[in-house]
Amino acid sequence: GAQVISNGNSYDESKFNAQEIAEKNNYIYVDGANEDKLIAGVATYSLEIFDEIDPDFIIVPLGAGSGASGACIVRNGLNKKTKIIAVQSSASPAGYLSWKEKQLTESKSNSKCEGLATGKGYELPQSILIDSLDDFVLSEEKEIFSAMKIFLLNTKSLVESAGASTLAAAIGLKKKIKGKKVVLVASGGNASVNNLIEALKL
Repeated sequence: GAQVISNGNSYDESKFNAQEIAEKNNYIYVDGANEDKLIAGVATYSLEIFDEIDPDFIIVPLGAGSGASGACIVRNGLNKKTKIIAVQSSASPAGYLSWKEKQLTESKSNSKCEGLATGKGYELPQSILIDSLDDFVLSEEKEIFSAMKIFLLNTKSLVESAGASTLAAAIGLKKKIKGKKVVLVASGGNASVNNLIEALKL
């Protein structure tokens, strides 16, 4: 079977280490963001959403950006009027800053939400998001962990912090989305023990 190597405290550190291993061993490195086929694969969940409902808004968590860019591609391809909103932690805002400034930007990455903790924008997803994303919001870490707790207590779903960020964003946007059909992409069940403790302390 495959050898699993866990090396790095963040997405960016792990990516760098994986690239070094690939180069040393003549492996093919598959990027977690700048791969068109990866984005196409992630985009299938957006196809499934539109098969079930025509939402007014889809709120998507953003780390490297494959999910949000995939949602934009599907929405555009189906010629829908749905607004796509991305959310990232204010403690790791590189994706947000890259989209806002319309150029790849590096920034601090101190988020405890593993799926949102990236320190730079990624070229392929950002090229799609800059053209097609309707809005992008930042949520505070406390808001995200509070949303994680709300999911757990009210839906009995253990949603990882990145996925819970969409609920945090929706709460912050409640006036804008009130009375609308809203889909929250609560992706990922990889809640770490530390994240769970953070949520339950609130």
